Parts: sequence; structure tokens; C-alpha cells
Amino acid sequence: MLSWGAASGRALRWASGRAPARGLRASPRARTAMPSWVIDRYGSNEVLRFTRDMMFPIIHFPNEVIIKVHAASLNPIDLSMRSGYGATALNMKRDPLKLKTGETEFPLTLGRDVSGVVMECGLGVSYFKPGDEVWAAIPPWKQGTLSEFVVASGNEVSFKPKCLSHTEAAALPYVGLTAWSALNQVGGLNQSNCSGKRVLILGASGGVGTFAVQLMKAWDAHVTAVCSHDASTLVKKLGADDVVDYKSRNLEEQLKTLPLFDFILDNVGGSTEKWALDRLKKWSGATYVTLVTPFLINMDKLGVADGMLQTGVTVGSKTLKHLLKGVHYRWAFFMPSGPNLDEIAELVDSGKC
Repeated sequence: MLSWGAASGRALRWASGRAPARGLRASPRARTAMPSWVIDRYGSNEVLRFTRDMMFPIIHFPNEVIIKVHAASLNPIDLSMRSGYGATALNMKRDPLKLKTGETEFPLTLGRDVSGVVMECGLGVSYFKPGDEVWAAIPPWKQGTLSEFVVASGNEVSFKPKCLSHTEAAALPYVGLTAWSALNQVGGLNQSNCSGKRVLILGASGGVGTFAVQLMKAWDAHVTAVCSHDASTLVKKLGADDVVDYKSRNLEEQLKTLPLFDFILDNVGGSTEKWALDRLKKWSGATYVTLVTPFLINMDKLGVADGMLQTGVTVGSKTLKHLLKGVHYRWAFFMPSGPNLDEIAELVDSGKC
């Protein structure tokens, strides 16, 4: 069964704690069920159910690995998915050709983060072997990590940072990759072009925000972090150059007293988008990236076709509107990536994140 870990990120740890011996192999004939936390329908907490009869994961593709879960963690996305958020898009991703007639996504296991030990590798996996300590963030269209075992693609997995325990490591992959996607993959920031850039992080005390602060400081940017007064000490310890308390007085007015920014990461959304882009340097390549988008909500409300059309119109019109004003407007999403986790692991082991 599961026990609560002590690290941040509300990490969970398998109480048994015994890692499989190196070289251990398994097959569906050897074992067919495992303990897991699942949901059989969407709703609030009462839909969660613990079972010892969840189907044991099977390697379907040569690039997949089975991981014995030593620790997993909960993120806001898990709470949203429990309530049905994104179900339309995720079900399309699970079965794009609708070949599984009469089947549903249930029982569904939540949990995106995992830290554990490789138990079995597909024939095409050469980078990992049974017994390796790894971590990963499993995409939301796959069965999650609140189980004894989970299957993942080899390109979603990375070697766990040596300096972290499994419980500590399980708090980081999803938020780390989400921040990496927004800052690097979408925003174009990297170690060689960040020095001296002014970066504003809205919602700097959450999981994504705290990692983004550390990543930007590791890349030598000047970071202004927006959070509540309660979190200001934490954010300063993480390296933020300036900390703005959004509760003390009007945030927009406070930011007007500061020099303009080269990059804004918005973890808050809502009304901030109406004024935040005015705090960017015009006609200089400055970029605003938001992680709060209507993409999945549109598909849940309007269906796949109309939802994608509405989403395309929205992002296209906003991108053009702000481009004409001299700034870049972009959306970002979590992207699973073992290679990016490799880079994050190096930063963690070096003490920079």
C-alpha cells in the first residue's frame, strides 16, 4: 500500500520499499494484477478506489520499459483529471481511430510523476537495463503512476538524480518539464541567451513557478517573481532578484514601477493576460508565454472538431494582435521528454535547481 512521503510535492512512497533484483524479468503470464489507486468515473474524492486487482502493465512496443514505482506524487492536473478535465482530448489521443468500440478509459489510474527502478525493458531499449534507478513524467493519456508498476516509453524516462531520494525525485518531473517546455521549447530561452535578460514569473511560488525561478537563475537571468507575502521568503531563497507581493496592492501598478521585461511566464492566467503584455519591451523579440489555455476546455465543451477550431481561432487572433504591437504571444503545455529530464537531472546534481 502507499504511505505519505515527507518531501515537497506530496510525494507518495510504496511502504514495502523492496526494489527488484537486477535482471528480474516479468511477463503477463507470471503476474496479472497489482495494487493501484483508480477511478471508475469522474467526480470528486469519493470516486477514488484502492484495488489490488489492477491489470499488470504489459510492454506493447519495443521502446517501452516497466518501472517499479518507489515514489509518485500528486499535481493539480491529477485533481482536474479526476473531475473529467480534458477527457475528450485525452480519449482521442488514447484511441484516435476509435478502434476500441464499447471500451472506456476506466478504470483509470492517476499520477504523472514517478521515481523507481526499471523492472523490464522492451527489445528496442538499449539505454536502460533492469535495476536502473530512473524518474519520469508519464503523459496524461497513459495509465498513471499511483500503482505498484507503470509502463513508459523509453524516451520519456531518465536516470534519477543521484543526490535525490526516490521520494524527493518524484516531486519534480512533471513541474520541471512543464517549466522547461514553456521557457525553453516554446519560449526559446537557454543557457547561452539568458544572461542579463529580465524575466517576470507570475505565480512564482507554485510547483512550476519555483522550478522556473531556479532554472532562470541557473541560466543567469534577472528574475522578478510574483507571489504572496507568505511565499516571499521561499522564493527569495530560490534566487529571485525581485519579489512582488500581489496581495499588498494592485499588481499592475507595482510592476509599472519596474523596468520592462524581456520574457514573461504566466502561471496564473485570467485577468493578468489583459495587462501583462504591456510590461514587455516592444519590438525587441520579447515574449509572453502562458500555461493557462482554453485548449482542453474547448474540446470538452465543444467536441474535438469545434473545440480545435475555436482554439485555433483564439490563439491565432491573439498571436497576430500582439505581434502587431511588437511582442510575441505563445501558449505552452507539458511535454514528456527523457532528454530534457537528463538536463534537469544534471542541474539538480550540480545544485543549481
